Amino acid sequence: MPSNQNVFSSLTAWRRRAVSRLVHRGTRWVRQAAAVTAERPGPYRFRRIGTGARLAYPQGTVFGDPWIEIGDHCIIAQDVTLTAGMMPDLDLGPDPILTLGNGVVLGRGSHVIADVRLTIGDDCFFGPGVYVTTTNHSYDDPDVPVGKQWPRTDPVEIGPGSWIGTGAVILPGARLGRNVVVAAGAVVRGEVPDHAVVAGAPAKVVRRWDPRAGWQPPLRTPAPVPIPEGVTPEQLLALSADERSAADAG
Repeated sequence: MPSNQNVFSSLTAWRRRAVSRLVHRGTRWVRQAAAVTAERPGPYRFRRIGTGARLAYPQGTVFGDPWIEIGDHCIIAQDVTLTAGMMPDLDLGPDPILTLGNGVVLGRGSHVIADVRLTIGDDCFFGPGVYVTTTNHSYDDPDVPVGKQWPRTDPVEIGPGSWIGTGAVILPGARLGRNVVVAAGAVVRGEVPDHAVVAGAPAKVVRRWDPRAGWQPPLRTPAPVPIPEGVTPEQLLALSADERSAADAG
């Protein structure tokens, strides 16, 4: 016969599992219900939010939403800050301030701060924790705290197809071309040409695409082979097993 202690332990464990399942189920429901889409904009009044776009819950700080345009099929992860203007409830005029093109992906915890025009082109992908701003503190007066001096602003443009790595910072006045790669942790200012890779703080071009010679300096690894259309997950697993067996035999 089981002791009372064992019975109570089993009941306690069962209750904990049941509560855990309920909590996770409720959390999933809240995340689904509180996500922002064109059909369910929540408390926001975006100038535009496109078809298939989604802001995950919980959202970060969002204000100036009437001056923010979000394109079709954008994915904005949780805790992403999107702001237009220096503070809420300002009249920023007739034109949009912050524009996200179609297919933009903003990684978790990123900040996009637009006091003047800021444009992110189609199909740009951001890693987590990216910081993009049109505003920077000034420190002209040595007798006034930096945080109390009027900041400088300059528009920012990120060209279509660009990839911004984790923790990168894009400063006021930056102009990134098409299909630019920004390495993780880079601090970018000024002009970056099309098809360039930049890294460092301050960021410098470390690789460029030449139409005749290809990438210079050359890439160290071969280009990945795309998965053919129609391949099933089971076939991929079998292929991986075959490759491992061949590697072990070699």
